[in-house]
Amino acid sequence: MNLVQEFEQWLHEEGKVQATIQSYVGDVQGFQKYLNEKVADENQLLSRFAFVRYKQYLLDEGFAIATINKKINSLKVYNDFLRMKGMVSESFIHMKRDRVMIAAGSEHVVTALSDKEVEQLLFYLEVSRKVTMRNKLIVYLLLYTGVRVSELINIKLSDIEFLTHMLTVQGKGGKIREISMRKDVLELINQYMKGERVASKFQDSEYLLVSQRAPKMHRDAVRDWLAKISNELGFKLHPHLFRHTFCTRLLKKGVDLTTVSKLAGHATVNMTAKFYIQTSREEKQRAVDLL
Repeated sequence: MNLVQEFEQWLHEEGKVQATIQSYVGDVQGFQKYLNEKVADENQLLSRFAFVRYKQYLLDEGFAIATINKKINSLKVYNDFLRMKGMVSESFIHMKRDRVMIAAGSEHVVTALSDKEVEQLLFYLEVSRKVTMRNKLIVYLLLYTGVRVSELINIKLSDIEFLTHMLTVQGKGGKIREISMRKDVLELINQYMKGERVASKFQDSEYLLVSQRAPKMHRDAVRDWLAKISNELGFKLHPHLFRHTFCTRLLKKGVDLTTVSKLAGHATVNMTAKFYIQTSREEKQRAVDLL
């Protein structure tokens, strides 16, 4: 059993829920992947130097502040685990000092794909021979349902209701929400299920998106592929960017905040407003300018 597996087992013993465990483990694996690319020593564990550099890397890559703080929290828990095992002797991470702060009263600045970038991406999916049907479906689901990457990879065949065009998603804290799907998304799901997926050795998997090596895709595979095609498109893509784009486009088209909040699976309407109020302010300005 490797260290990450031991960490996962410890989290189970600590009574953490499965979604939290997956989040912690995924964040630690992301940190280790970064570390492995930087150092030759595979036994390198957590250190203050490594943590500070990783945090700066996340900032430089444009990760959302909330995402960075979630990863910092995960590494703090991992730090506690390593101390418990006697593998490190001190706490390298202090949430009060190390979490990325937003000035009180400041708005959250959300980056979203422009209409031009969305169109460029959709054309790329159509004309590029490099894009598999599964990967095309990944983009359509992220763009037109606003699901988180953790929700995306956990979509089961039983979650899709073709008759009512409805997708059932289990979000944070086990909360269930329903998202209406466009006809082109449903058609793409059908094409994938009757084509590529049938040819897969994991065609009997309960999960919609399967990989070549496993009956369920890993979130890192989604991130890595989006990062790869970003170079060809000329702008950065990452899973959460599509969620921002989904919410931003709905608000721009006049969908009310409550509906957007429910579709996104936010805990409160206030959370939606906190992240996307800038869009509505821009729209209000344009409306006033029409007078």
